Amino acid sequence: MIPPVTEPAIEARNLARRYGRRWALADVSFTVPAGSVLMVAGRNGSGKSTLFRTLSTAIRPDLGSASVLGFDLVRDRWDVRKAVALLSHQTYLYESLTARENLTIAARFLGVGGVEAALERVNLAARADDAVATFSAGMRKRLSFARVLMQEPKIVLLDEPYGQLDPEGFALVDEVVRELKSRGTTVLMATHQVERGSGLADEALFLEAGRVVRC
Repeated sequence: MIPPVTEPAIEARNLARRYGRRWALADVSFTVPAGSVLMVAGRNGSGKSTLFRTLSTAIRPDLGSASVLGFDLVRDRWDVRKAVALLSHQTYLYESLTARENLTIAARFLGVGGVEAALERVNLAARADDAVATFSAGMRKRLSFARVLMQEPKIVLLDEPYGQLDPEGFALVDEVVRELKSRGTTVLMATHQVERGSGLADEALFLEAGRVVRC
């Protein structure tokens, strides 16, 4: 039996991004099949975060091109933004507001629901009415994760999802990644936890000084 042809979720062709004289990304090319999990690994400063910020349209590439679900990364950036959710190093949470209030604001802005379900999913329902200012770094990470899950995106970019989490949080990330994949969501995960990430990923991309050194 011939397997069905799977259209790529992401195709990057010679992507490059420069900060001053330094190239954070240089000639980066790869393809991610729809519904798969790609682990992106590399040392600090290798270009992982810059790659994710570029794919989410937070910044523009200086050279090269990419398509996300068939949309051009630059020309169709608003269509890309509707399909992609990014979990970044910054939480972008309102410190004085509660966890529920933070997600409610995000839900209204995104035009989605599921606030209570998202709080339950990341095990923060019991702290829903507490101000984020009282949260630990790990709890803030969980709340940011909840905001990503509410979007129901077709592509999820997780930049160091295990950072600041305890073993229970590690297990939560693993579960969520498996759930996303089971729903056909494409997941890109940048992580230093290579051994753990390898157990979840279908493919891996290794960066060094902004270049692909192994795929």
